[in-house]
Amino acid sequence: MELLRPSSTDEATAALGNGSRALAGGTELVPLLRDGLVQAETLVHVSDVVPRGIDGTAIGAGTTLADLEAAQQIPQALREACALAASPQLRAMGTIGGNLLQATRCWYWRLGFHCWLHGGKECLAREGAHREHAVFGNESCASAHPSDVAAALVALGATLRTTRRDLPVSELYRLPTADNREVTTLAPDELILEVEVPSPEASTYLKAMDRRKWAFPLVGVAAARFPAGIRIALAGVAPIPWKLDAADDLDRATPLPGTAYKVEIARALVRRALAGLAAPAR
Repeated sequence: MELLRPSSTDEATAALGNGSRALAGGTELVPLLRDGLVQAETLVHVSDVVPRGIDGTAIGAGTTLADLEAAQQIPQALREACALAASPQLRAMGTIGGNLLQATRCWYWRLGFHCWLHGGKECLAREGAHREHAVFGNESCASAHPSDVAAALVALGATLRTTRRDLPVSELYRLPTADNREVTTLAPDELILEVEVPSPEASTYLKAMDRRKWAFPLVGVAAARFPAGIRIALAGVAPIPWKLDAADDLDRATPLPGTAYKVEIARALVRRALAGLAAPAR
């Protein structure tokens, strides 16, 4: 395997798009390579060319989750999502850009079964064990997106700057289709450079998980209050971060038999989040 260390974003993107992979913190990519779920003969180490740090409302894509959880100038929902995302060791290495591109934790996909997301004909979770799977957007694939940070950024109405374009974080994601099983819209030779995060009046991120710490979300709820209204987004409930227009949207969930409990958890967390947004600022 070859490791490239480009000196500019132009050099980095020129090295991508031919089966090579971008590498920053490595907390996501390295395990996928180890398990044979991602193939690459060349890794393009982008840590030296992707911005890192916070400048006003802009966050460099190379900023670690540990940096962000300690940054009092960013919205509370993002700080909380970063703090709850993983163990301290992983937060010290993992970047916000990489976290947005996490692969599903679906065990059928992770174990390399020929499931629908791997190009197969059916989602194996529908007839198999599926306790941790989706309750929205699960018509073809019932995998659940694991990123706490992505849900927080969707609720905050954040936007991305890449080497090609500017786009809302919500538009980074797409439900997989029969002719395209990808769950992001990022091109193979496109890098996330920066995240622009608006400042809400109040925000919060709440998470239910199997352990008290350092586990992926069974359900995560991000909520942010702006003058124009409240924005809500969920983690762990759909193949992509899932935006709710209102709490009543939970009535439209389509859980599998073993995931109906997630809807009730989501209802409880949404109620708590909305109550928290209404509380006086401390």
